[in-house]
Amino acid sequence: MIYDNLNYKIGITLIKGIGNALAKNLIAYIGSEEGIFKESQKNLAKIPGIGEVLSREIVNADVLKRAEQEVEFITKNKIVPLYFTDRDYPFRLKECPDSPIMLYTRGNCSLNDGKFIGLVGTRNATETGRENCRKLIQDIAQQLPNAIIVSGLAYGVDICAHKAAVDCGLPTIGVVGHGLDRIYPAVHRPTAVKMVENGMLLTEYMSGTNPDRQNFVQRNRIIAGLCDATVVVESASKGGALITAEQANDYNRDVFAFPGRVNDEWSAGCNALIKANKASLIESADDMLRFMNWEKQNVSNQMNIQTTLFLDLTDEDQDIVSLLRQFADGIQLNELAIKLEMPVSKVSAMLLELEFKGILKCLPGSVYKIVK
Repeated sequence: MIYDNLNYKIGITLIKGIGNALAKNLIAYIGSEEGIFKESQKNLAKIPGIGEVLSREIVNADVLKRAEQEVEFITKNKIVPLYFTDRDYPFRLKECPDSPIMLYTRGNCSLNDGKFIGLVGTRNATETGRENCRKLIQDIAQQLPNAIIVSGLAYGVDICAHKAAVDCGLPTIGVVGHGLDRIYPAVHRPTAVKMVENGMLLTEYMSGTNPDRQNFVQRNRIIAGLCDATVVVESASKGGALITAEQANDYNRDVFAFPGRVNDEWSAGCNALIKANKASLIESADDMLRFMNWEKQNVSNQMNIQTTLFLDLTDEDQDIVSLLRQFADGIQLNELAIKLEMPVSKVSAMLLELEFKGILKCLPGSVYKIVK
C-alpha cells in the first residue's frame, strides 16, 4: 500500500522540539507536510510558537532518511500508519489536544466503531482484582457485544483484561510504549499474537524505540483518549492507572473504579478516586452500563474466533519455515540467524511476522518452533 507523503509525515515527529500540538499548528500554517521541510527559516520563524530557535531546528533537521527507513519497515511488516487527518484515525483521540499526529497499528479492529472501554490497574494485581476484571469483561461480553477492551499489555490488570477479552471473543487493543518491532514484556507475546487476530496493537512510537519508563506514562493518555469509559480495577496510592484516570477526567471521559478495603494497599488509589469524585463506584458491569446509559443487548456470548488466512510467503519466509521444520524441538534465534546467514535483527522481524500469521511460536529463550 502506498501512503501519500508518509516520509514527511513521519519526519515531522522526528524534529527535535516539535511536539504534537505544535506540529498540528505548523501543518495548519504551512498547508502540507512536505512544505514544512521546504519552507525558508525566515518564514518558519514567523509562525506562532516556532521562532528563531525551532525554525533553525526544522531547517537543519536531517530526519527524512530515518523516516524513509520507517516507511520501509511499515511496508514490509504490514503495519498500518494512521495520520491525525486520516479517516480511520480514532475520532475520540482526535478530540484530545495532545493526541499523537501519527499512530502505528497492527491488527484487525476498527478504532471508531463500537464502545471502547479501558481497563487499567496495578501490575501487582491481587486475585480479587483479577477476578473483578475477568467477571466485568465476561458480563460486558454478554450484555455489550460491540465493546472493545483497551489496556496496556503490561503485567497485572492489563494482561488479565486482554486475556479475558480474548477468551470472551471481544476485540482488545494493546496500547504499547515501544515500536511494533518487538513485544514487551516478551512473556506476553502469545497473548499479543492472539490479540491481532480480532483486535490490535497500537503505538505512537517508531520501530527501534525501547520500552523506556517515560514512554509508558505517555501512552496512558492514548488509553484515556481512545476510550468512552476507563475502569480502574486496582491501584496503589500512586501509579500509572491513576495517571490514566486523571487524563480521562481531563478529556471529560467517564471514569469508574472498584472499591476496596480501607487498609488495602492495592485499593488505596481506587478509594481515593471515588472519595474525590473523580471516579464513580462500580461493583459490576450492570453499574457501568447504567452510568453510561448503554442499552443491554443480553445476547449469548459466542466466541468470535477468526481464521487467519495464510498469505503467500516470500522466498525468505519459506527458507525460515523449511529450516524450522528440520528442528522438531525448535531452534534458538541466534543459531537460526547463523544458518540463514542473515542479521539477527532481520530474522527477528521476519519471525514476528510469521508468528502473527500463526505459522510458528516463540518458546522461552528465544527458541522458535513450527506450529503443526
